[in-house]
Amino acid sequence: MTGSSMAENPAPLHDLHMNEKKVEGAGGRHPLSVIILTYNEEANLPDCIESLKGLDCELFVVDSGSTDATRSIALSGGAKIFEHPFDNYSVQRNWALRCLPIQSAWVLNLDADERLTPELVTEINETISRARADTDGYLLRKRTTFMGRWIKHGGHYPSYHLRLFRHGRGRCEDRLYDQHFLVDGEIETLKHDYLDVLTPDISIWTLRHTRWAEAEAKQMIAGGTAERRVRPDFLGNPIERRRWLRDGPYRSAPPFLRAFLYWFYRYFLRLGFLDGREGLIFHFLQGCWFRFLVDAKIYEFERRREIHKDETLR
Repeated sequence: MTGSSMAENPAPLHDLHMNEKKVEGAGGRHPLSVIILTYNEEANLPDCIESLKGLDCELFVVDSGSTDATRSIALSGGAKIFEHPFDNYSVQRNWALRCLPIQSAWVLNLDADERLTPELVTEINETISRARADTDGYLLRKRTTFMGRWIKHGGHYPSYHLRLFRHGRGRCEDRLYDQHFLVDGEIETLKHDYLDVLTPDISIWTLRHTRWAEAEAKQMIAGGTAERRVRPDFLGNPIERRRWLRDGPYRSAPPFLRAFLYWFYRYFLRLGFLDGREGLIFHFLQGCWFRFLVDAKIYEFERRREIHKDETLR
């Protein structure tokens, strides 16, 4: 279902009251709602839903037109399924937060290739039951797995992301790539990991990052409104500190050269070489190739703009 009525008054694609296999604790009112974004995620979604076992939650899946078994898997896992056309992650996440019929006090945002550890499930249940009134969100610690290997080095672990927050207090920042959630109140940090299981298929991985490189290049050229973004702050939380490094020292470095400098920093100074062959592939592709491709896209867009300007003046 698409169209303006869907955007303002979403309705589930399936009636989930009959023959429904629910996530443990699902049905009725819960302290937590989990939102998972999907598109052709039949390979990832079962493990993602299974990892929610024991979490006192209601499950929402926002699908953007899957043609595989994603929806049937979500249905069998107890999810309420909604469809919304995909523009970018920021738009999709904010639509979900604004339009889904969420009745819980807390919201947890996940991707289909992410999983909660049992320890984190227990910690979330306990944390939101005794949260301080002035705490609006929690940083979760991400553990990245690439080609079956935990990427522990290169500055990639621990990596923190704001995924759990009070309903109505959080939003996704207005960025085309690498978006983070924002809250207005206090933020605390949970102790246990969630898993980000990256695809082991290098062709799929590079195709995705080619799209993301174009989005990042457009973002770097366009800039944006600071009020709707993570605040760069060297002395701030881990997300603000990483944004300071990106928007400050990295952005000020010479294009193209900065990709190699960043890879050198990650692979040698931050000990990325300790992650083995899988780490070599990951750190080079994600830390050098991808960042070089972003600069190449910036160069392409700016060159195209200059050519168009010259042709206009003729």
